[in-house]
Amino acid sequence: MNLRSFTFKGGIHPPHYKRYSEKAEIEKAEEPKVVIIPMQQHIGAPCEPIVKVGDKVKVGQKIGEAKAFVSAPVHSSISGIVKKIAPMNTPTGSGVMCVTIESDGLSEIHENVIPKGDIDKLTKEEIISIIKEAGITGQGGASFPTHVKLSPPPDKKIDTVILNGAECEPYLTADHRLMLEQPEKIVLGLKVLMKSVGVNKGYIGIENNKPDAIKSMLKATENETNIEVVSLVAKYPQGDEKRLINAVTGREVPSGGLPMDVGVIVNNVGTAAAVANAIQMGMPLVERIVTVTGSAINTPKNLLVKVGTPFKDLIAQCGGYKGTPGKIIMGGPMMGLAQFTDEVPAIKGTSGILVLNEKEARIPEPNPCIRCGKCVDICPVNLQPLFISQLSLKGKYDDTQKYHVLDCIECGSCSFICPSKRPLLQSIRVAKREVIAKRKKS
Repeated sequence: MNLRSFTFKGGIHPPHYKRYSEKAEIEKAEEPKVVIIPMQQHIGAPCEPIVKVGDKVKVGQKIGEAKAFVSAPVHSSISGIVKKIAPMNTPTGSGVMCVTIESDGLSEIHENVIPKGDIDKLTKEEIISIIKEAGITGQGGASFPTHVKLSPPPDKKIDTVILNGAECEPYLTADHRLMLEQPEKIVLGLKVLMKSVGVNKGYIGIENNKPDAIKSMLKATENETNIEVVSLVAKYPQGDEKRLINAVTGREVPSGGLPMDVGVIVNNVGTAAAVANAIQMGMPLVERIVTVTGSAINTPKNLLVKVGTPFKDLIAQCGGYKGTPGKIIMGGPMMGLAQFTDEVPAIKGTSGILVLNEKEARIPEPNPCIRCGKCVDICPVNLQPLFISQLSLKGKYDDTQKYHVLDCIECGSCSFICPSKRPLLQSIRVAKREVIAKRKKS
């Protein structure tokens, strides 16, 4: 296997920390007794609950209706009784309307969950409708509604679909295990995605620190003439879709642009598997693989988790905490969201639950900037993080636009590389939010 490895300019090489869970085969998590299902687990407008307290629901039954185009319906992950509908804490940090369901232990599947037929006989429009109704969102963590990605304006001609199997975020191994254990499902999902936008060229990009996954996907695609497995240099943030497009095709997405501006659609390998489930079984997105890992977890695992299962239940299934946890993060250490409690539910975008010990979680005191320029050298978007951060810390948010603050992908590479441990990412994030909020007002 002598594949040439592709990459992009900039980036960093943080320790992988994959060893905790990369050998742990996917296990089905225990059936939750109670699930808390947020009506917003995706980018875009929240759903409206279409059930009421006391209703009996089944697995795969729609319980939240999407009223806007950029949204995705929400379904029950268990069968049982609706006990509560109220705003609750979620891992995205905001009080979101949630439907709490108590399991009846029967796991009854809703009547609408039926196979959707042969993909060769489904039209492009039918495929996009199935994906939309299944509530499928990006599984890489961003949770963008998949049917929106597959519906570009008529003037945007798509010729390529890329599946992201890079999983460059440290600690996370859910996609790695999926590629090893269910490669055929990923390939089927890619073929469905390709048909939905009428293209005949597909790529699967995988970092070269996962040679077993590359081998697995090569075997699964050996008879697919229009699908190519691409080896990528293991470098963070290789999984960012614009960096991935550049590495795989050589095309550059313009500043402020989207992948469709260069004729490409990018989806995660987990998203492709969810699409395959929706076609083959008719099952909406009600469960996903979650890596539960870190120095403060007794037995790190890759669990197949029902959406709405509380973090604390999943941590308990991994032997509980090892010592005192210092930080709980949804996702990975670079782009994940720190949590103030373990009583929040796993959602469609929960790629991992990372628990660090107190020593690792300690944030170092920042020192003055020494103008070394390292943050400029490694920025994958060619920004100047030190100047944007400086302006942000002084409250000069409008001035950050001269330095293209909105192009920042919030990968955290600048904060990682900074020898003075400046709060670069944090201050840039604040500036981005302020600029976006001001634009919305005007």
